[in-house]
Amino acid sequence: MKRTVANTGTSLFARFRSAGIDGRILRSMAAASVLAIVASLPFVAWRTSVSLLLGGLLALLNYHWLINSSAAALSVVAHGVKPRIRITQYILRYAVIAATIYLAYQLEVVTIPATIVGLSTFVAALFVEALREAYLGITHREEIS
Repeated sequence: MKRTVANTGTSLFARFRSAGIDGRILRSMAAASVLAIVASLPFVAWRTSVSLLLGGLLALLNYHWLINSSAAALSVVAHGVKPRIRITQYILRYAVIAATIYLAYQLEVVTIPATIVGLSTFVAALFVEALREAYLGITHREEIS
């Protein structure tokens, strides 16, 4: 059976180099995180910047896990194969994220609102992708005869 890039379980860093939508969203999420952290450094307390960093990293990890667990679930439906451990990641990822945030909050390293903003980098990435698609749709449109 031949293996393709889509089903070999590529790493998070390999997805950054990907030319597809997954790679673009990951790059946009990383850029939004870096931009938020750099913009916050001169204006807010260090806990806020650390919160943005933690939220951004957890958002990237969450997106990576979402892609892997969704692919595993769809392969079960499409091919009837036994589910691998990745399906459990779909549920456990929320527990890992919540436990990480709870631990960081208990250690008084992060603030919850800034961590939630960091977790929201996915939303910023979706806006970037929507603007990209709208631009390409407008500039490469074909006129109807």
